[in-house]
Amino acid sequence: MTRRILAYLPILLTVVLLSACGKYNKILKSDDVDKKYAAALAYYEKEEYDKAGALLEDLMPLLKGRSEYEQANFLYANTKYHQQLFVESAFHFTSFGQTFPRSQYAEEAAFLNAKSLTNESPAHNLDQQSTVQAMTALQEFMRRYPQSKYMQEANTIYDELSRKIELKAFDNAKQYYKLTNYDPQYYKSAVVALENFRKNFPSSAFNEEAAYLRIDAQHNYAKESIETKQRDRYLEVITMYQAFVDAYPNSKYLRTAESLYDSSRQALERLSKSTNAANATATTN
Repeated sequence: MTRRILAYLPILLTVVLLSACGKYNKILKSDDVDKKYAAALAYYEKEEYDKAGALLEDLMPLLKGRSEYEQANFLYANTKYHQQLFVESAFHFTSFGQTFPRSQYAEEAAFLNAKSLTNESPAHNLDQQSTVQAMTALQEFMRRYPQSKYMQEANTIYDELSRKIELKAFDNAKQYYKLTNYDPQYYKSAVVALENFRKNFPSSAFNEEAAYLRIDAQHNYAKESIETKQRDRYLEVITMYQAFVDAYPNSKYLRTAESLYDSSRQALERLSKSTNAANATATTN
């Protein structure tokens, strides 16, 4: 008997599914607005967001002017969010906020709009336009709802996005350092890019590495320059090294930075001797 039941189980499941689909399709084609809306809410509660969304999409033009219209718009946006259709959910949450700025759902809609954009934020090595949009949405949310129950989560998300932007900026600065190609102007660009990173992100955890790479880039800049330009550029290495030691006395880069400092001092001594010799020759002549 048990084997016979198991043999028919796939057929029974198919009948149940077809029955459920038939019931849904019947509701979808129905002209009874109240019945259709009740079904949409039921599907939403059961987390069948695709079905709830399809019903709500049909219903919204018919609900205009009714009290349910506001809730239907919010729930429809939320069905998109739960289906991970984040571009669509961001669009609909934004539209909801503009249409119903005083709604009881306005705060949650603003937060879910920001989360939708956050979910569209790519890996740090890709274009960060979506990340910037998400951060802007979060800033606007926090400005409008400073006492929100979502504030702690919003701050956490914002910090994560900020770190992504920071890492992208640091990688961009390092690209100048990696692409130097023994050209003094490339090294100069690396020095500028790394310094700009420090200015733009003064509290960054990457500033120690950036400061070291800047010394290295400046040292190479001086080394690859023509002799008449070398003295000032090596002196800048000395200045950078001293600032680095003051800021990061226990840095893991300290020994390497010190070797660049020593190399720069030796180069300055060599340049000084060369200059003195040239002056002595000129005086003799």
